[in-house]
Amino acid sequence: MATSHKDDKDRAATRVTGAKPLDEIERDIAANTRAFVVGPYSQKRGVAVDANLRSFAARLDEAVGLAAAIDLTVVEPVQVLLTALRPATYLGKGKVEELAERIKLEEISLVVMDCALSPVQQRNLEKAFGCKVIDRTGLILEIFGRRARTKEGALQVELAHLNYQKSRLVRSWTHLERQRGGFGFLGGPGETQIEADRRIIQERMTKIERDLDSVKRTRSLHRASRKRVPYPIVALVGYTNAGKSTLFNRLTSAEVLAQDMLFATLDPTARAIKLPHGARIMLSDTVGFISDLPTQLVAAFRATLEDAIEADVLLHVRDVAHEDTQAQAADVQTILRDLGINPDDGQRVIEVWNKADLLDPAERERQLGIATLRPDGSRPVLVSALTGEGIERLTRAIEARIASSRPVYTLELAPGDGKSLAWLHANGEILQREDGEDGGLKLVVRLPLEREGAFTARFPEAERQG
Repeated sequence: MATSHKDDKDRAATRVTGAKPLDEIERDIAANTRAFVVGPYSQKRGVAVDANLRSFAARLDEAVGLAAAIDLTVVEPVQVLLTALRPATYLGKGKVEELAERIKLEEISLVVMDCALSPVQQRNLEKAFGCKVIDRTGLILEIFGRRARTKEGALQVELAHLNYQKSRLVRSWTHLERQRGGFGFLGGPGETQIEADRRIIQERMTKIERDLDSVKRTRSLHRASRKRVPYPIVALVGYTNAGKSTLFNRLTSAEVLAQDMLFATLDPTARAIKLPHGARIMLSDTVGFISDLPTQLVAAFRATLEDAIEADVLLHVRDVAHEDTQAQAADVQTILRDLGINPDDGQRVIEVWNKADLLDPAERERQLGIATLRPDGSRPVLVSALTGEGIERLTRAIEARIASSRPVYTLELAPGDGKSLAWLHANGEILQREDGEDGGLKLVVRLPLEREGAFTARFPEAERQG
């Protein structure tokens, strides 16, 4: 009997080993699911063999935090130190058998592996454990799927998930090898079910990519319209749970979701705010970074990070109270370099050392001393987004960075030249105004670089300062 295209899609959605569609995963991984979090870390003579700078205990703690972000009940975190990786199961045979016994005893229904598993390894572990197994990529995809609120975020998550899912279409059931008949009187070999599933997934991915292109064009138009308004863009970047959203709320008086949770917010948010000396900026909050972020997620969220790529100033928010703050900073700097941003550019990047309220007085003084040793142009700012401590220092640093990159002119306007005054208000920032007795104006104006040409053409008599 012929099968409909919809039936194909429904079956394709279920014939995936280790990576079901997001809505089905949400049913499988319900709230309060009993789970083990297994950290299988490679070592040689007691030292990690990968590029991750964190201790094994800290890496496992972060994996537990990721599991908690989707309401899993972590019965026990299990650290497994490996001297060699097994192609079939990642873990050694003895460790697999030991974990299988404990999983049965504790009635565990989900095992989270803090590593990247191949489809074969994932399938073999599920058979050995008798329960669902997901790897780090699958876990982060699940978190992103739950957090995405905008159309763009949802599309990017689905695209990344389908890309992940496509590689996990394996012949777990014999029906995947069956052939569907071709068209015509004689039929012909047709295509195997796994080929049909791959085709359906690819068609969906192509459609999402088209939809994303449309969303990206809309965002680029919004970005272009913001550029026409001479507001510098200041973007918040940093490790997940470093306090970016709390700082965003502190600076903008907004109410963006801010919780002590990994990836509490996912979709970018932008607000226009006025700095103490009158300059207006566009502040943008972006998705948090994390170590070992799956490459397909970096690619999928590149459009979301375009605000950071094009920002005039970047605020690299760090949790200085965290024991792994240096390693977290290194991860963020690596991703910034991947995006074409130099994290060492002190004129563009300001390090914001957040959560000062969690430091004891001695440690706070030590951090302040470290900050003062840095050159003025790249000095970090110690703040507490929660209490407001240091926010004034931060806004001064933002103003200084913006001012240093923008030309300043002095000019005089004839009495009654309201049209020129309106143009200056719309296209520049008036730093100083002196009203003459005859009604004329003497102005000091700061301009965005892209407006300098239009300004000098309109006011050829203006004099540039500095």
